[in-house]
Amino acid sequence: MELTQLEYFLTVARLQHMTMASKALRITQPALSHAISKLENELNVPLFERNGRNIKLNRYGQMFSKWIEQAMHNIENGMQEIEEWSNPDTGVISISYLNILGVDLVPTLVKTYQLNHPNVRFELTQGNLGDIDEHLEQGLSDLMITSKESIIDNHQWIVIHTMPLYIVVSSRHRFAGDSALSLAELSGEPFVGLKNNCGLKATILSRFQNTGFVLTSTYDAEDLITVAGFIKADLGVSVLPKTLGLMLDGLVWIPITDEGWYWEIGLKWRKDHYVSPAAKRFIEYVELSSSNHVEPQG
Repeated sequence: MELTQLEYFLTVARLQHMTMASKALRITQPALSHAISKLENELNVPLFERNGRNIKLNRYGQMFSKWIEQAMHNIENGMQEIEEWSNPDTGVISISYLNILGVDLVPTLVKTYQLNHPNVRFELTQGNLGDIDEHLEQGLSDLMITSKESIIDNHQWIVIHTMPLYIVVSSRHRFAGDSALSLAELSGEPFVGLKNNCGLKATILSRFQNTGFVLTSTYDAEDLITVAGFIKADLGVSVLPKTLGLMLDGLVWIPITDEGWYWEIGLKWRKDHYVSPAAKRFIEYVELSSSNHVEPQG
């Protein structure tokens, strides 16, 4: 059973005349008659009572037309909804992102984009690295905002923000009065680390590989806000980006003298997944407006 057969059936049912229906559909009358006959054969019942060129629905046809009209209406609604969701002016952009980025970066990005595209809607999902990676891989989100180290070969990537990393200690720590520190000076210090599901962990581990020593974590936290809380409670020191949501009272942020200590955040999507026109326009916006500079430390 084909969609065109159903369209032909509804047209004949509405006009109750084969010649008029064939003209309305812009097909030959024999072709229309063949399509209707084929449909009836598939259903194993006649749908019309015929009287020459005049034709009208029988009781089976009336029964069938009720459901086909509803089905065609649902198809039209589905097509309209897809058009609305994908349209770059009225569509929905689905983004998954790391929890900590929901405090400042993601809301700011959404707000500034909607200033120029007020009818575009966002479907936002936040979580740890494992959660949002799975969301993207399953096609439940168009885009993902995460750290560069999570990128693999089948992904595209645009830098949104490059944030310096700081050594963070409590205000009671012996390093609290230092204006800057090298990572080597953290040797022997209790260090609050991160579990694998945190997007910053891969960045920190890759940077520590170049310092000449290996840190042994005293604690491994699930997320960055927990790291900040542990530091405030004098349970250790750590390395964090100075971002809203982490700047708790009682913490001291010390610039790192070693080069390369920054956290690169960007937009990621699958090369092999469909990207809607609405999402493509957002990607173009990010590409044009992203600030690829490192924020000044202070």
